[in-house]
Amino acid sequence: MYAIVDIETTGGYAANNDITEVAIVLHDGEKVLNRFESLVKPVVAIPYYIESLTGITAEMVADAPPFGEVAPVIHDLLKDTVFIAHNVNFDYSFLKHHLSQAGYELENQKLCTVRLTRKVFPGLPSYSLGNLCRHFSIGIENRHRAGGDVDATVRLFEHLLINGALPHIQQTVKKRGAEQSLPPHLPKEDIEQLPYTPGVYYFHDQKGKVIYVGKAKNLKYRVKSHFTHNGAGRQRQDFLRNIFNITYEPCGTELMAFILESIEIKRLWPAFNYSQKRFSPAYGLYLYEDRSGYQRLAIDKKKKHLQPLYTFNLLIEGHRLMRKLIAQFSLCSKLCFMQTDHEPCVGLQEGTCLGACEHREPVDEYNARVQAAIAYLEQLLPSFAVVDEGHQSSEQSCILVEKGRFYGMGYVPTDHSIADLDSLKAHLKRYPENDYIRGLIYQYVERYPQKKLAFEC
Repeated sequence: MYAIVDIETTGGYAANNDITEVAIVLHDGEKVLNRFESLVKPVVAIPYYIESLTGITAEMVADAPPFGEVAPVIHDLLKDTVFIAHNVNFDYSFLKHHLSQAGYELENQKLCTVRLTRKVFPGLPSYSLGNLCRHFSIGIENRHRAGGDVDATVRLFEHLLINGALPHIQQTVKKRGAEQSLPPHLPKEDIEQLPYTPGVYYFHDQKGKVIYVGKAKNLKYRVKSHFTHNGAGRQRQDFLRNIFNITYEPCGTELMAFILESIEIKRLWPAFNYSQKRFSPAYGLYLYEDRSGYQRLAIDKKKKHLQPLYTFNLLIEGHRLMRKLIAQFSLCSKLCFMQTDHEPCVGLQEGTCLGACEHREPVDEYNARVQAAIAYLEQLLPSFAVVDEGHQSSEQSCILVEKGRFYGMGYVPTDHSIADLDSLKAHLKRYPENDYIRGLIYQYVERYPQKKLAFEC
């Protein structure tokens, strides 16, 4: 038994919107058996643009039953049926959400007439209900009303059955409708072509623009997991309806996938990636020369176009290191901006400052100690490679960190010696770095020290 459904709503996602009209047609694959149609009184107001689209006004629904009153009838009609709609996940998510709020559970197999029409008539310029009805000369009355659209969907469904849709329907039902959970515009072939390997995947919109980047230990499993549930929130619904195809980039290891994902999010700035786009303050240690020629070390928020000598996630970490450098190399706390008041230099009073702040120490002598402090910092910054599996047995993956900074990554033949840093770089692709990537790598080598190959620089 098939239940062909159409609803009208106050908005595009179920969590914060209501149903204003519902129409259900029960069909046995040959003929219509039953029909239900009703306006529904929403709790939230109907926006003006929705009124303009559907023609359903506040006056029309003022005396209509609230959803709770029609929920028993709707649940009774839908139970033990295959739920059919044009873009099925939209209608299903609304009815499932609002039936649940009324105390009823909806667990039906689903069939999307968008996806079904793509199978029976591939290559059409558009699969919207209006365009399909024009293409197949199907009459459609009361467009954007539940009754009119459901009757058009019934006639489309019958047309598909006449043209050989039944084997596709049986296959879908046999597989328990897994394909019907996919976004309506996403070809199943995009899922089938994905490998069972680590990598980065890209969701594209109708114009080919990347709207989401993700990483995976197993590309096929991870991408499929995006579509195992059909949430009622706006973000979820907008996300699904904008996915038109998938591309991917395989990686030798999960760590490489993590790194590439971060790089690609920063490069492409996709609309539906959120976590790594949030601002997280980070600090750097910078070197500059003042008007008197004294070289100064300063801690500041990371600057986009300046390369820091050292970086910190917390300001307190920077202050701790700066105090250590001041004590170890007799630097001036005023020239290092650790003392910012107008009082006499504390270092002069304690004998750790040699008078640079009052120009009593020659510039060359003070700057030499600053350079010695910088050299000490560079010794703290290691150079090493993370060597792991490649795409195939004839190669190995390599992630290079040079002087504490992520340099790049790539694949090296297994018979190539990676002891020489310069020759190794010829096999690697250089990438921009950030604190997140650096943290990933350092955490990884702490867990797997046997995969770290250190270099002497």
